[in-house]
Amino acid sequence: MTLFRLHNPIRDYAWGSRTTLAELQGRPAPTAEPEAELWIGAHPTAPSLIDGGGGTTLLDLIGSDPTGTLGPDLDRLPFLLKLLAVERPLSLQVHPDAAQAAAGFAAEQAAGVAPDDPHRSYHDDQPKPELICALTPFTALCGFADPAQSAALLGSLHIDALHGVVQYLRTGDLRGAVTTLLNWPEAERAGLVAQVLAACTTRTGPRAAWTAALARAYPHDTGVITSMLLNLVELRPGEALHLPGRTLHAYLYGTGVEIMAASDNVLRGGLTSKYVDIGELLTITDFRATPPGRIHPAPTANHGETYPAPAPQFRLSRYQVRPQRPITLHRPGPGVLLCLGDEITVRRDADATTLTPGLSVFLPHRGGPVELTGSGVAYHATPGFHGAHT
Repeated sequence: MTLFRLHNPIRDYAWGSRTTLAELQGRPAPTAEPEAELWIGAHPTAPSLIDGGGGTTLLDLIGSDPTGTLGPDLDRLPFLLKLLAVERPLSLQVHPDAAQAAAGFAAEQAAGVAPDDPHRSYHDDQPKPELICALTPFTALCGFADPAQSAALLGSLHIDALHGVVQYLRTGDLRGAVTTLLNWPEAERAGLVAQVLAACTTRTGPRAAWTAALARAYPHDTGVITSMLLNLVELRPGEALHLPGRTLHAYLYGTGVEIMAASDNVLRGGLTSKYVDIGELLTITDFRATPPGRIHPAPTANHGETYPAPAPQFRLSRYQVRPQRPITLHRPGPGVLLCLGDEITVRRDADATTLTPGLSVFLPHRGGPVELTGSGVAYHATPGFHGAHT
């Protein structure tokens, strides 16, 4: 076989939606639990299942024939493709770069930190750059805004307790501002967040509205104030956002296709009930003010477009498949094809399968070109270092 239809696990997290993924796949809604992420790949935590494989996972398939499935240059599928349904904000978080991931994982291994320890920060030795492509209007926080603008924003709230944070920002010291907020006395946090909420409810605009929403959801968490130091990004459908390592970020609302390096390394900085490793977070975060990495797709030669993220682990392309206009992918594997909208038939060598929304296939390295026919949108995920795959 040269293509493998996949059954993909759905991850139930509290911030997910009871309707979005179910309705997209044509399943009954609402669901019993919030469905947050559909995982497509060979991640050991929740690998995709091979259709008709008797319980064989994509991870098993790759392990049985690494060269045929991945080619001679890879020993693992380096990316994980996801469908995200964000109905409530995710935590403020940051992922390590390659050097930090290797060093952090080695240190926790040497210290004997158990893999399931809730205080563990490094679950593998890999970095975790990400890219989110919006399917609906999508709102996120990404990277630090100009500290002078953040100083003006916090100063305009007229909250005496934030004077020290504002002073750090006026001198450009983002690290000092965040350190102060992370170490805020526990007993005083609720009162401070309540003051921020009161100030924001008298204002208009997206920033005030989102800060107020976060304050209501996390009334004891100074991550609400940290969020005000970040760029607020609103993506239109089809736009994407690249999040390199060391970038403090959070997704707030929307539905999107996300592709990332296949890693579990997350350090949280607020808006969560989970463990916040303050020292490690301050060590790996990039505290430079940077514009968000908004990405507009670039056209390809075969009626498609690609999202040029500078990440060697992944590359994401999108194809609008229309009747009477087949699309050919000349170098499709190793890769994953995800169908969204209507119905797309995938043909490769002697194999063919028809996909409806939310279904996908794995395309191994070994095999010829792929032809797409029908009607709908296909997302094609591949490793990034090969250059042009299509």
